Amino acid sequence: MAINNMRVQFALASALGLTAFALPASAQTTGTTIAANAAVTESCVVTSTALQFGGADVTDGAAHAGTGGLDVMCTSGTAWTATADVGTGANATMALRGMTSTAGGGLPLNYVLYNDNTATSPWGDGTGGTSPITGTGTGVVVPIVLAGSIPLGQTGIPAGTYADLVQVTVNY
Repeated sequence: MAINNMRVQFALASALGLTAFALPASAQTTGTTIAANAAVTESCVVTSTALQFGGADVTDGAAHAGTGGLDVMCTSGTAWTATADVGTGANATMALRGMTSTAGGGLPLNYVLYNDNTATSPWGDGTGGTSPITGTGTGVVVPIVLAGSIPLGQTGIPAGTYADLVQVTVNY
């Protein structure tokens, strides 16, 4: 009877899913790491807005003001310097640039390009009484208002359209 009793217990244990021979489940794992790295380089982008004087009556005995602008964007912490060359106008100097008639010939229409909107410091490359514009990048666009002035006393300039191209260089 002891054998029959064991058979009943074994049958009952098997029916309930309980066996003396069940092995525990075993999971294996392994792992690794992925390195991520980058080198952020110093970079600057510069764009400009034309210096606009509009209609200038050179016979009115007054200087005529104009405004333009630069937008400079450099990576955060990047020191930069913006310089302006003499331009393409005839007889131009750093302190007194010249716009040439688009019709050709004639006298240049002289003007001063300033590195701020207060019209106090002529903008250039640091020579001839000019100063560059300096800053440190923030990662966002920094707008810079430029001012210009057509000095009085240019009454001999014929009517027409005048233009100049000034090369802007940003060193960083």
